[in-house]
Amino acid sequence: MGKTTLTKNLSEELKDFRPVGFYTTEIREKGIRKGFELIGLDGRKGLLSHVDIKSPHKVGKYRVDVEGFEAFLESIPFFNPATSLIIIDEIGKMECFSSKFKKLIKDILNSEKVFIATIALKGDGIIREIKSRNDVKSFEITQGNRDSLLLKISEEAKMVLLA
Repeated sequence: MGKTTLTKNLSEELKDFRPVGFYTTEIREKGIRKGFELIGLDGRKGLLSHVDIKSPHKVGKYRVDVEGFEAFLESIPFFNPATSLIIIDEIGKMECFSSKFKKLIKDILNSEKVFIATIALKGDGIIREIKSRNDVKSFEITQGNRDSLLLKISEEAKMVLLA
């Protein structure tokens, strides 16, 4: 639907607020999707999952590198006092194999930081918890609204950040 594109565009639109976070992209080899890469908003890269790695954590054909993901997360200054905006793509099944990630998300949600994230449409545990919070505003992205959501979300974020 364009979640990652929206995330990247939001981080660009809100760059004056120096957002921190990451997005995920597909790893393709000879046109075939082999896994997913993490890309920090600062350009740093890490591996989230791949068909050719060893891991007990699996989503479909992809094995999730939980230890590598957690090391990647540690490099992002989520709770630096200068950080006011956090953008994450995505809170999904692969990411939720990490208990550190789930704790991080809860800590961010309970902080004063402005937090923009994409989240799986379906899911239990923390995914359901996040969606049921009174302080969370959610939007469903479709092909028809993905461009207008950029303006809507960035304007709302700016109002909170500038308040």
